[in-house]
Amino acid sequence: MDPPRASHLSPRKKRPRQTDALMASSPQDIKFQDLVVFILEKKMGTTRRAFLMELARRKGFRVENELSDSVTHIVAENNSGSDVLEWLQVQKIQVSSQPELLDVSWLIECIGAGKPVEMTGKHQLVVRRDYSDSTNPGLPKTPPTAVQKISQYACQRRTTLNNCNQIFTDAFDILAENCEFRENEDSCVTFMRAASVLKSLPFTIISMKDTEGIPCLGSKVKCIIEEIIEDGESSEVKAVLNDERYQSFKLFTSVFGVGLKTSEKWFRMGFRTLSKVRSDESLKFTRMQRAGFLYYEDLVSCVTRAEAEAVSALVKEAVWAFLPHAFVTMTGGFRRGKKMGHDVDFLITSPGSTEDEEQQLLQKVMNLWEKKGLLLYYDLVESTFEKLRLPSRKVDALDHFQKCFLIFKLPLQRVDSDQSSWQGGKTWKAIRVDLVMCPYERRAFALLGWTGSRQFERDLRRYATHERKMILDNHALYDKTKRIFLKAESEEEIFAHLGLDYIEPWERNA
Repeated sequence: MDPPRASHLSPRKKRPRQTDALMASSPQDIKFQDLVVFILEKKMGTTRRAFLMELARRKGFRVENELSDSVTHIVAENNSGSDVLEWLQVQKIQVSSQPELLDVSWLIECIGAGKPVEMTGKHQLVVRRDYSDSTNPGLPKTPPTAVQKISQYACQRRTTLNNCNQIFTDAFDILAENCEFRENEDSCVTFMRAASVLKSLPFTIISMKDTEGIPCLGSKVKCIIEEIIEDGESSEVKAVLNDERYQSFKLFTSVFGVGLKTSEKWFRMGFRTLSKVRSDESLKFTRMQRAGFLYYEDLVSCVTRAEAEAVSALVKEAVWAFLPHAFVTMTGGFRRGKKMGHDVDFLITSPGSTEDEEQQLLQKVMNLWEKKGLLLYYDLVESTFEKLRLPSRKVDALDHFQKCFLIFKLPLQRVDSDQSSWQGGKTWKAIRVDLVMCPYERRAFALLGWTGSRQFERDLRRYATHERKMILDNHALYDKTKRIFLKAESEEEIFAHLGLDYIEPWERNA
């Protein structure tokens, strides 16, 4: 239904309440003079529109009955930006200004706050079509809310932790994980890319029209999105969550040191619970798996930012005891701004140190922590790095730097947070920690690789190969055309070599 326009053309005195509700705000009631709102009735209805108009006016907002050049913000519900502009075209309404096109959630937040709130990506309605001046007189050719072309590569998208489409991305993450458990790589990549591109969108998908022009969304993916829009859930995801094999693999791989092969073996042997696995005397566990079972409850609980910072302080203390000039950088999800994680990763590099000093550092740190009672388990993997080796062509390739996978005994008094949640008087927590030692001249490549996210790094390497004829990994960047290694002192220089705009770590949550 079109917005009411006739209040001043054919007044209806017998219904003063409706007329009052739709009257424009009086000047003395307006607190925010520079903000003029028009609420679109389409898909909202007359009653709800009138209710929101009255609420907004009570809070001091100027809300117009009709659309005019003075309107700065058009608010709509269950409409995309394209829908709004189409409605304007059908009504033959010309707008010489360029109003913001916003979801009704923005106005509701404003009403709740009693003042205008900041407009973010989740509020903005998306315009996907080019409305030219010839076909849509009076409308801006490129509205301020129009979405630019979305790249198929995560390294060309800025993906923060503000996920507007979690109901969809959670579904595709589950489907991707199930494919990974079944070693179905193609389908796994399909779902991972779909989840990744949806995480980058600054708006919420509310109709299939919103998926137009978005890459990485094939027919199967779109069918799942459509089902979630219509039913609120995916039958395929529901089936996976109820699948005995998925449940078992999810449980088994939660144990430190247990991968897909071991999970497959235990599943085929008929195990479905960890208690049955642990009590079976015929099974032989690795040292890593025994540690995984021993500290299981701690390791499956999330690591908080405060705990990660406490570990960071202890790692730096230990490293600087032997190499005072070393750089110690927390990488992984915490570098990307996450507040929770499952482990804490650190990259260590030391300018001016000899090769022997670098190779001996991690073992010295392990010995120190053992003496202090801070080490519950460790596995030191020696370096196989070769300076002249070409980067790996595999997008998921592991690096060859020296590294240590360990379980750290974190004293809770070192954590700057409320410890009241710890039960039974426990004074420490087992934390999974990875330490990586890399040569100083390779620090930029190692830092970029260990920061993640996984999909961001996959796409960065894929982009280097397919678009730039280069090979990138955690060690180096090689130009196949010029047949030379490209040096870099920072992550910014690597992006520059690839011809990419620099993406901050907190925007790499793909």
